[in-house]
Amino acid sequence: MHLRVKGSAALAAVVLAAAACSPAATTGPGATTAPGGTTAPGGSGATGAGLTVDSFDAAFTAMAQLKSVGGSGLVGVILPDTTTSARYTSYDKPYLTQAFTAAGYASTDFKIDNASGTTTTELAIAQADITAGAKVLLVDPLDGPTGKAIQAAAAAANIPMISYDRATFQGTSTYYVSFDNVQVGELIGKGFTQCVTDWAVASPKVFTVDGGQDTDPNAIDFAKGYNDAVWGQKIAQVAAGATNAAGATLVGEQLAPGWNNDQGGTIFQQALTAHPEINATIEANDGLAGAVITKLKAAGVAAKKVPTVGQDATIQGMEYVLQGWQCGSVYKPVYLEAQAAVALATYLRAGQTPPSGLVNGTTADPAAPTTTEPAVLLTPYWVNAANMETTVIKDKFISVTDLCAAVGADVCTAAGIS
Repeated sequence: MHLRVKGSAALAAVVLAAAACSPAATTGPGATTAPGGTTAPGGSGATGAGLTVDSFDAAFTAMAQLKSVGGSGLVGVILPDTTTSARYTSYDKPYLTQAFTAAGYASTDFKIDNASGTTTTELAIAQADITAGAKVLLVDPLDGPTGKAIQAAAAAANIPMISYDRATFQGTSTYYVSFDNVQVGELIGKGFTQCVTDWAVASPKVFTVDGGQDTDPNAIDFAKGYNDAVWGQKIAQVAAGATNAAGATLVGEQLAPGWNNDQGGTIFQQALTAHPEINATIEANDGLAGAVITKLKAAGVAAKKVPTVGQDATIQGMEYVLQGWQCGSVYKPVYLEAQAAVALATYLRAGQTPPSGLVNGTTADPAAPTTTEPAVLLTPYWVNAANMETTVIKDKFISVTDLCAAVGADVCTAAGIS
């Protein structure tokens, strides 16, 4: 604990120094203008300029093109935790490793750490990577302040930062790699609406468990998406009492601080106790849906009675979908996100301007929409029992063996999964 405090204090000094610099001081050498008018480090004439967000596939075949880009030095990768989602250990780390290797990186050219849910640890890892001479930082920040602190430290060392899956709206050499977050929310909302019909939920009384809007700007965009799809209000939280043309009424909407699943479950339990009429729910991810399902089961609710939804297409989420506890989940192919992040890091490491087909858009700060940064935005997909076989199973994102062992071979067969 004392070591963390000392490391955090040392980093704080670097952050303060960086914050005192002029805006120009946060721009890397040889700056060029990236999409959205944001200044980014690099030169011109990037090798492999034909790479786009559509170049990547499950076989990682496009990554070999990056071997000719050049560049040298360490890319430091920091993932946030091991608890809010299974993806970071089960998918992100192995896919990132595969992407770096396929792009020609030696094992000493990249380093993947996990902050284990502690902000001081994430800051300390970033400082260690900077001290070790990292050329690029690829960071999934635990929260907004941590992301900004890491970006300031990186900028002070003239190191570009890629904000991976969670945006950091600061600096002139910061990029974002993820999926279109509002679209993710829209898919959640549309999936929920369809499920209400499919499960014949009469006069839906809806309770929504939002993600960690207190720490994660992405959670705000997710909510804007599903609130727009369900209530016609593109806002982070809708007031209780809202109705829609399908006859649904919003009982309440509350965020789970820091994406904490246990707190999300407690929040739902309190709402259900106070409002036993709740018969439909919206959740921002599979972890929160699982927490709600646990409470529904404990209350004696049967399957296919109270819709739940989510994102991340976790194996538990897919089990609940096949068992009739969850309607579906937004599938964000992490293997595509990992390849896109490594491709972007490779161009930045070489001091080259990333292709416009790769950096294909911008993302805006939900709290200050005029603040934008260049972004690599990938396409998410809605997965339910009907298309599970052709999406997460086909991509080997979910193990058929593990899934069918959990739900039973007969359930898999009924869903066309083999």
